[in-house]
Amino acid sequence: MGLKIAIQMDPIGPIDINADSSFRLAEEAQARGHSLFYYTPDMLSLRSGRVMARGQDLTVRREQGNHFTVGELRDVDLAEWDVVWLRQDPPFDMGYITTTHILDFLAGQTLVVNDPFWVRNYPEKLLVLKFPDLTPPTTIARDLETLRAFKQEHGDIILKPLYGNGGAGVFKLEHADRNLNSLHELFTSINREPLIAQKFLPDVARGDKRVILVDGAPVGAINRVPAKGETRSNMHVGGRPEKIALDARDHEICAAIGPLLKEKGQVFVGIDVIGGSLTEINVTSPTGIQELERFDDINVAAKIWDAIERRIAA
Repeated sequence: MGLKIAIQMDPIGPIDINADSSFRLAEEAQARGHSLFYYTPDMLSLRSGRVMARGQDLTVRREQGNHFTVGELRDVDLAEWDVVWLRQDPPFDMGYITTTHILDFLAGQTLVVNDPFWVRNYPEKLLVLKFPDLTPPTTIARDLETLRAFKQEHGDIILKPLYGNGGAGVFKLEHADRNLNSLHELFTSINREPLIAQKFLPDVARGDKRVILVDGAPVGAINRVPAKGETRSNMHVGGRPEKIALDARDHEICAAIGPLLKEKGQVFVGIDVIGGSLTEINVTSPTGIQELERFDDINVAAKIWDAIERRIAA
């Protein structure tokens, strides 16, 4: 029987249908006979205890520039839906956090993927710190002296916003670099959040591996190689995806973190591994489905929907 699927995501018009994971998930759901409803995060509301969304029925097709059709705007009660996808991109700010609080009201009525309670409590740069044996030396601090001491201890470091995404605001500071004070001034003038500092891993020059897990189990990986002259490997800033196989270390990492992810309702997760070290666990809006499908000739979206349908059946 077809399911009623609501997708909370950023505007669908500008997306790249050959790279966007939300589009691929919608495409696979439609192929399975599920119906789609689409709304943007600003159209989510809580009205007298009811979780409401103002959006449109959605049909997708693989034709860039003509990749979707929507119906008339209407209000729906999301408790009447089978699945709600939490798929808007970070930054993980108070607007994002508020949507997770609202979606929490659907607990026990509608399956929200990924589980918003744990998306809120396990953002990518924080959850990873539960596994210190798997990660490079890391500190989270707003205090400049703490960051200076970390840099003095570890030499070359990466400094970035705690709740950033897509490689924005990521800086490599070499041992002799004198820009820490200036960057600290810049970041602290923008917001009140701490920064995250991490020991620089030279192996990033060979790539930052994105491993995709479905219900806690790895299904494959892609390697993201930084553009010439870049430290960042994110595809948003020119990183080049390459085919790569999972190795023994990847399986070791996934075996350590997978059970927790599955228990906490994190169905679709993308982790980042550099030189055998776990650097991020991405639960908010992971990407990489389409690249992995092309490289490995597998249907990752189908594996994700299989996991969702199993959860609903259970």
